[in-house]
Amino acid sequence: MFSTIRGRVIFIVVLVAISAFSLRPRTVTFRSGGGDTAVQDVETTRWGLKMGLDLQGGMHLGLEIDQSQGAVADVEDAIDRAVTVIRSRVDEFGVGEPLIQKVGTERIVVELPGIDDPARARELVERSAFLEFRITDMQNEFLNVVPQIDDALRRLGIAGGAGGGDATTSAIEQLLGADTNAAAQDSAPPTDSTDSADVPDLSTAPGALSSLLFNGQLPGEFLVPEEEFPRADSLINLPEVRRLIPRGKELRWGKEPLSQGARSFRPLYAVESRPIITGDQLSDANATLDQMFNQSVVDFVLTRSGGRVFGRETARHIGDYMAIILDSRVQGQPPVIQSQIRRRGQIELGQSTLQEAQDLALVLRAGALPAPIVIVEERTVGPSLGQDSINKGLTAAVIGLILVVGIMSFYYRTAGLLAIAGLGFYVLFTLGGLAGFDATLTLPGLAGFVLSLGIAVDANVLIFERIREEVALNKSPKLAVDTGFQRAMPAIVDSNITTVITALFLFQFGTGPVKGFAVTLIVGIVASLVTAVFVTRTFFMIWLNNRSATKELAI
Repeated sequence: MFSTIRGRVIFIVVLVAISAFSLRPRTVTFRSGGGDTAVQDVETTRWGLKMGLDLQGGMHLGLEIDQSQGAVADVEDAIDRAVTVIRSRVDEFGVGEPLIQKVGTERIVVELPGIDDPARARELVERSAFLEFRITDMQNEFLNVVPQIDDALRRLGIAGGAGGGDATTSAIEQLLGADTNAAAQDSAPPTDSTDSADVPDLSTAPGALSSLLFNGQLPGEFLVPEEEFPRADSLINLPEVRRLIPRGKELRWGKEPLSQGARSFRPLYAVESRPIITGDQLSDANATLDQMFNQSVVDFVLTRSGGRVFGRETARHIGDYMAIILDSRVQGQPPVIQSQIRRRGQIELGQSTLQEAQDLALVLRAGALPAPIVIVEERTVGPSLGQDSINKGLTAAVIGLILVVGIMSFYYRTAGLLAIAGLGFYVLFTLGGLAGFDATLTLPGLAGFVLSLGIAVDANVLIFERIREEVALNKSPKLAVDTGFQRAMPAIVDSNITTVITALFLFQFGTGPVKGFAVTLIVGIVASLVTAVFVTRTFFMIWLNNRSATKELAI
């Protein structure tokens, strides 16, 4: 097939068609909206070649496993699983041309080109999304140990004395400038008498913790004034306090404060330490808007095995309250289990927007991170900086191309013009190859493109010099061309193979920008080899075929 001009032309046309097809404009769907505006799918048209973060603008994040709350046994395995989860989240989020890769053994690099809401993307990436369903403290076991906790705090010198009149002024007294009992009676939220008729009002008891707690409306629920939330959180996390919490019980804060009259309270829940089910058994989640109560909700579906466990546990706890906990925060007020629940359920998000509900459903579908992660590096590249990089890269490429065209046409005459025509195909094959492999063009990639352009010219120079040597031996133009291409081939192949091997090492052991350079260089070398050895020779064959009587070769 390649021995005839017709066969060669057909092959070149096929390569051109494949490259043009890879570079064709494509319709891509992205998500837009934010705040109180619902997220909508928006279609836009983009060329087949993807632009990287440094060219398009966007967000760069460096992530590591957060071991401040406790050591992780196998960090490398946690990183590998986190990469999979984050990639699933980003893919569903709708970011175009994202880059999520592991760097070394302890870091993940996430690049999100074209992102216009960095805060939302940051929360989406680093959110643990660990979902649990736990029964609240129905026997009020935590309530019974609050006096012991106060005694422990007094021994530490944190609380006041035991007597009501001798007690050191409590936090609420200091805040309101009034007697603790009076303040409690005026500001305490209303309680359900059926649930707390026999429960003492904790706000009247002396001591550091009890003075911050008010009884909630359901078993295991306590309310803390929002301004006292930091202090109460620090107290319950003291080792001396944590040791006194009843075995099998844990404390979890509510996600959002509650308004009671003119004041705002943060709910604190005592829940069982053993969850009845976790998000590992979740198979699907979707955000909707409850038209009756005008609030965002997330409908979830459990796996078959998860549905059996959930159905069995909820049947045992009919009449109990179940806290829905996401990332250690209780979502809304725990609902009462009125009947057996199997595979389908609903998470109410209160005043959260539909966008927040959609983000929650997204991370629940993608799964929880195997361990908490922390952002150790963050950079934002504006679109203007990316466009400036493109302009400078194109300027460098154009200048290089003009110099190559001028030198080749002046020094090699007609043969140089044939090589220049081949370079046009080289550009098309390189860009089409990058688009076909779904590679992302970065700023270092532009450098690799310009470098491979020089390599393509170098192959032509080797060939032309060998042809000139044959012409000097008084060989016919056709024989000189055939012999020149044949004898230059070993040097061209050797030089290109060694460069490809170097680029493969860069790709294997390099990070994002280096990988982009290596990929573009490899594709460019392959394209230069095809154009120099095949396309340019085809042009020579066509030229000599139309000038069979030519005695001299303009080279």
